[in-house]
Amino acid sequence: MRALVWDGTAARVTDRAPPSIAAGMAVVEVRCAGICNTDLEITKGYMDFRGTLGHEFVGEVAEGPAEWRGRRVVGEINFACGRCDACARGLGRHCPARTVMGIAGADGALAERVAVPVANLHAVDDRVDDEEAVFTEPLAAAFEILEQVRVAPGTSALVFGDGKLGLLIAQVLHQAGARVLAVGKHEEKLALLRARGIATELVRPAALASADAGGGAAPPQGAWAGEPAELVVEATGTAEGFMRAVRATRPRGTLVLKSTVAGLSSVHLAELVIHEITVVGSRCGLFEPALRALAARTVDVRSLVSARLPLERAEEALRAAAAPGALKVLVTR
Repeated sequence: MRALVWDGTAARVTDRAPPSIAAGMAVVEVRCAGICNTDLEITKGYMDFRGTLGHEFVGEVAEGPAEWRGRRVVGEINFACGRCDACARGLGRHCPARTVMGIAGADGALAERVAVPVANLHAVDDRVDDEEAVFTEPLAAAFEILEQVRVAPGTSALVFGDGKLGLLIAQVLHQAGARVLAVGKHEEKLALLRARGIATELVRPAALASADAGGGAAPPQGAWAGEPAELVVEATGTAEGFMRAVRATRPRGTLVLKSTVAGLSSVHLAELVIHEITVVGSRCGLFEPALRALAARTVDVRSLVSARLPLERAEEALRAAAAPGALKVLVTR
């Protein structure tokens, strides 16, 4: 089969042996897959991964239990052992023995076929088409914040980052009743949120960098300079955004970190201690809330698609996803 394979130096569409069926596994014929920032970070050295990229997908079960064959599905990306204490507590996403599709120890979905544990499969509602269903995994990551943090109606929330995940997070928090301000540097992306009644603030990249430098000076024109918020989400996808997010968090507020980056970041812990800020790392989420939202159309994902390319052009798709201002690039069969 054809697959987009990262060998540690380059990502190339190449021939690979198709996955074989194994106990507890299903083989899914991929109909559509998405490229996310984590895929791009892997090509910069994140997780030291080698193999087929991709973990956002929708497809049809080609091999596996009879009750699943032919069904349109999405799949959770953490392949847990099912036997350890974390798994017993329903935290297979944190199983110490897990592999992760397209990220750690398991081939991904930017391919004609992908192997997925049957336990990870979720059927897709007929009301949700392929280009919507492929957003299930990142949308679940956005909903994970509601699993980790109490968001009461009227909670003040800042979302830094107007990339794909930031736009989903802003919608999810808004839907939960928070007073959301989304801060980003792309007017056309922020406009997607304003169309759904979400407040936005446009800032220039240079202004953000100057604001991060600190030094007690007044923020430069164009930088975010509002009141600190009870809840701040850092989703810029950069290592530099952490301190800006810390300074935007109200004393005894909560800072949620969503960015996964290959680079290292200097962390000054004093401000966290002085202001008694709770820091929450947030990664994968449960698929059920995301699938319900997609079926009910309470979150807009279609506006986030910026390009569609066939698998044979997946190398080009990867470059398109890395281009400044790009949103979701889809790879189709």
